[in-house]
Amino acid sequence: MDQSKDTQEGPPPSESTLWEEDESQTKAQRNQHRPGYESSCGSFRSDQSKGRNPQFKDMSSGVEQEKKRSGPQSAERPRADVGLQEMFGEHQISQRSRSEHVAEGTEEAGKEVPLNRVYTELYITETLRPEGHTQHEVMQLKTITKTNKLHDTAIKNPDIFKVFPDQHRSIRVVLTSGVAGAGKSFSVQKFTLDWAEGLENQDISAVIPLSFSELNLIRDEQHSLLTLIQVFYPTLQKIPAEQLSDRKLLFIFDGLDESRLSLDFNNSPLVSDVTHKSSVNVLLTNLIQGHLLPSALVWITSRPAAANQIPPSCVDRLTEVRGFNDAQKEEYFRRRFPDEELSSRIISHIKGSMSLYIMCEVPVFCWITAVVLENLLTTEQREELPTTLTDMYSHFLMVQTKRKKNKYQQEHQTSPPELTEADREVLLKLGRLAFEHLEKGNIMFYQADLQQCGLDVTEASVYSGVCTEIFRRECEIFHEPVYSFVHLSVQEFLAAVYMFHCYSNKKIEVIEDFLEKNMENPSLDEFLSRVMEKSLQSQTGHLDLLVRFLHGLSVESNQRLLGGLLGQTEKNPGSIQRAINNLKKINISEEVSPDRSINIYHCLMEMKDLSVHQEIQEFLKSENKSETELSEIHCSALAYTLQMSEEVLDELDLNQYKTSHEGKRRLIPAVRNCRKFRFQGRCKLSETDYEIVASALKSNPSHLTELALSQNEMQHSSMLVLCSGLESPNCRLQTLRLEFWSLSKLSWDPLVSALKSNLSLLTELDLRFNNLQISDVQQLHDLTKSPNFKLQNLSWDGYGW
Repeated sequence: MDQSKDTQEGPPPSESTLWEEDESQTKAQRNQHRPGYESSCGSFRSDQSKGRNPQFKDMSSGVEQEKKRSGPQSAERPRADVGLQEMFGEHQISQRSRSEHVAEGTEEAGKEVPLNRVYTELYITETLRPEGHTQHEVMQLKTITKTNKLHDTAIKNPDIFKVFPDQHRSIRVVLTSGVAGAGKSFSVQKFTLDWAEGLENQDISAVIPLSFSELNLIRDEQHSLLTLIQVFYPTLQKIPAEQLSDRKLLFIFDGLDESRLSLDFNNSPLVSDVTHKSSVNVLLTNLIQGHLLPSALVWITSRPAAANQIPPSCVDRLTEVRGFNDAQKEEYFRRRFPDEELSSRIISHIKGSMSLYIMCEVPVFCWITAVVLENLLTTEQREELPTTLTDMYSHFLMVQTKRKKNKYQQEHQTSPPELTEADREVLLKLGRLAFEHLEKGNIMFYQADLQQCGLDVTEASVYSGVCTEIFRRECEIFHEPVYSFVHLSVQEFLAAVYMFHCYSNKKIEVIEDFLEKNMENPSLDEFLSRVMEKSLQSQTGHLDLLVRFLHGLSVESNQRLLGGLLGQTEKNPGSIQRAINNLKKINISEEVSPDRSINIYHCLMEMKDLSVHQEIQEFLKSENKSETELSEIHCSALAYTLQMSEEVLDELDLNQYKTSHEGKRRLIPAVRNCRKFRFQGRCKLSETDYEIVASALKSNPSHLTELALSQNEMQHSSMLVLCSGLESPNCRLQTLRLEFWSLSKLSWDPLVSALKSNLSLLTELDLRFNNLQISDVQQLHDLTKSPNFKLQNLSWDGYGW
């Protein structure tokens, strides 16, 4: 098989590698019919090699191997524990066999490579409790990469439980968050492999990975912690209950965002006996809280949106796994394509599109991009290269269809693929699956979920580059495979395809159920407008990418590419133009975060209307910015552009922009990338506006050194939000001006408390015209005697110290 074909048919890269590509068929599946093959019960959530037990040299028994790996610690153990040592040694060997390889290439090629050969060290940083985001996690990627370059100190993967010199308590529970595809699961695999090979963390007796996607399968069963371990890991069948507390165990719960368990940390029954049977969710809450087996370590991984399910009081360390930085993006494509001309052309094209370049921070998207661009650049196709996300995913779907035909139907096509009726039927079933579970928040699917959408296992598996069988067990409790789309964004794209198909084919009941309102034969612009309205109501932006794809699918080039998959689409240029005009005229309410309005601009770009983008570029070059009138959509575009800029803006003064009050609100997200922020005027900023300002103060790094919010009426709840930023350890504010705020006693107390807690950098505080009593201000004045207090100017009601 030639190189180009190998790379094209390869699957997504492992979340943390630059180079691993797998079609996601597990080793266990490939070997299950081979003579003498025995499958095992251990697994990771991602598609890894599981079944093979490699032959190790110089290994006569598990005890000898345990001694070699554990060094002096093993020698110190009493000889009476030899049987227990042997059992743990066998478990260590088993974990090594399951984690040392990752699959690469197509199923027919059967390639496997050592994880250690392809693993690239990820950027893991200790972080604060994740905030409630008002944007889809894809929109947070640029900020993450900029942070990588600047401040945070990386934590090496083996040191995830290490106590650093400035910390004074042990680390028992670690919560690691990261966007979908950032590399959380492969961090877990690498940690386990290093332990199993005797290289790291040899004070741990057993590492026990338990993914939430596995635990979902037994969520209705009753287990004790002891039987839970034994069900998943037969090598530990004979472990005595009384020995669990004497040994240091590490439980790894991977993929909290995939959980279908009900984790109730407030009302869960207390369980402290490892032999006591209870529901799986009760066992987990007690284990995490430390009631059950308090000597055990616990590591939980999650996407950001689900991380807050774990109470802060239960977590000793919060870490974040981040995707590829700019250098790693280029390294991926250069290693993937040794042809320097081809790799350079791909890199150059991606850099030309901000949305594509940002998405490449997710390793899986790098693979999607590589598959698509290689197909377009190395064949005789004369199609325009994709410039939007919808373009890229439309091409990806067609490339996977061609790959499927080449593989299963022996139709080696070189021309652009055409969808058959059978192709359309299966893809729409996958789209329905994606759509129905997107609203539920499910990203893992079971056989019953497929059957509800009319899918069978064969139909799903032939589209393995799109929908992947994650793992399949032959143990008695696992009777079915578990599926996932290769990335959340692929699920969102297919959901948009299905939804657009339903609109085009007049399946209004599906649209009405989604929008929760009646619609009679809506025009395309009305349909898109209603969907955008619903997405703006989301507090987390979980529908943002779906809406972007829907607008992109209205573009004729994508409809033509998808060859009838969307149904009989409307050929009405007037409707398209009305949809564009609607985006430009949307007004958002005070309750909607200005962050959310940026997605309106992204939808315009997906529709390939570049007018607003070009006008903002001209505005930035203008010498008379204060004289140029900006519409609300201009302000959304400008906020995005300023926020994404590599250069930190010196000052953002909202009063200098000629726009409406809503326009000024839409500019607020740019506060995250400026040093001085000013907004003066007798108007009322909403609580969601202050949440953005607070997030700028909490950012790592925080660029904001001066904040002037004079003459703004503020509610008490908004003051509490602002104070959460002022008291953040990341806050670098030196000047704070709050004149004419009409501060009440209720609002004054939390402000004083916040300023007291973090006054190391503040040098100037202006509180004039707030009707403050001298006893109030005296609280701050008394602090000037502290050596850590740097306040030089404190002004209030026309007087100052």
